[in-house]
Amino acid sequence: MARPSNPRALPPAFLLLLLVSLRLRADPLPTEGRLMNNCIQARRKCQVDPICSAAYHHLNSCTSSVSTPSPAQELLVPEECREAAQHLRNSSLMSCTCHRRMKNQVACLDIYWTVHLARSLGDFELDVSPYEDAVTRKPWKMNLSKLNMLKPDSDLCLKFAMLCTLNDKCDRLRKAYGEACSGSRCQRPTCLRQLRAFFEKASEPHSQGLLLCPCAPADQGCGQRRRNTIAPSCALPSGAPNCLELRRVCISDPLCRSRLVDFQTHCHPLDILGTCATEHSRCLRAYMGLIGTAMTPNFVNNVNTSVALSCTCRGSGNLQDECEQLEESFSHNPCLMEAIAAKMRFHSQLFSQDWEDSTFPVMERQNKNPALRPQPWVSSLFFCMLPLILFLSLW
Repeated sequence: MARPSNPRALPPAFLLLLLVSLRLRADPLPTEGRLMNNCIQARRKCQVDPICSAAYHHLNSCTSSVSTPSPAQELLVPEECREAAQHLRNSSLMSCTCHRRMKNQVACLDIYWTVHLARSLGDFELDVSPYEDAVTRKPWKMNLSKLNMLKPDSDLCLKFAMLCTLNDKCDRLRKAYGEACSGSRCQRPTCLRQLRAFFEKASEPHSQGLLLCPCAPADQGCGQRRRNTIAPSCALPSGAPNCLELRRVCISDPLCRSRLVDFQTHCHPLDILGTCATEHSRCLRAYMGLIGTAMTPNFVNNVNTSVALSCTCRGSGNLQDECEQLEESFSHNPCLMEAIAAKMRFHSQLFSQDWEDSTFPVMERQNKNPALRPQPWVSSLFFCMLPLILFLSLW
């Protein structure tokens, strides 16, 4: 007897289309609201569990009594703090992360570094960046035709400054830190806060264009404009403090400490050949994240693209090697130097031809990024659905 047709049965072609659409959506673009396990959410979960909650609060009181050692020193932890840390070993707090553009970022980082004491006592990698990067690949829509009001031979730093001026958000944020960082009455903490707000809230193409605009070697006016993006007269410390003292001040602040560890994670050469730990875009994001903190780096002068901290290693005593290693992680870092050079080459290419009357999307070619590869759950979903697909197609 013939089997009655099922009007609800899905045709194989439709199912194939469904699978293709799932495949195309397999590269999620994480955003602030989609962090896998941010520390604020993880603490809420912990507070529901009396044991976890008590251990966290005890560990929080321990952080003030446990000094943060330098890389060469051993962490000394009281026994009761070790016991509290053991109770958190299986909690979601142990793998929580933050994002540099999230709300309540400082509160999230406070939680991360509180739990860091528990991480340091277990089988965890120390000083891993607390930030989970939201990697996006959205094109930057630019209207370069409005740059025709500038002289044809205007330097690229001036052109990127104009692009920022033409963008309401970029212009507003730039003016805010410009006002806070100028004049004889400049208050450095206010200047740094506004400077940090610019690099956190302005779109990356605009902020990177201003800071990483290429200049001709002899064009000191262009180089000065690029260097003054960080308002060196106010944002950088007066005099030249010792680099290790600068790091000590940074580590005492959860946000600065997080940005420094993020930089060390993503701009770290793995070997003497300069093989980098992660791709250029992550290194640049980490480097620019330090701007507006106690460890604010800047270009050394107006004629080249070498960067450095505003500090010295004079008077470091028996910590001279450690100090020089910290200083050279900026001034002689092949990963950072190549990331900056690659971004400047890209910016040069944007203006290498006439874009008159054009508004167009620009996509920068990136290094291979594991975060953008098809996720493992897609393949698993496919094989789980395969029997159902075959059944429905035969029905």
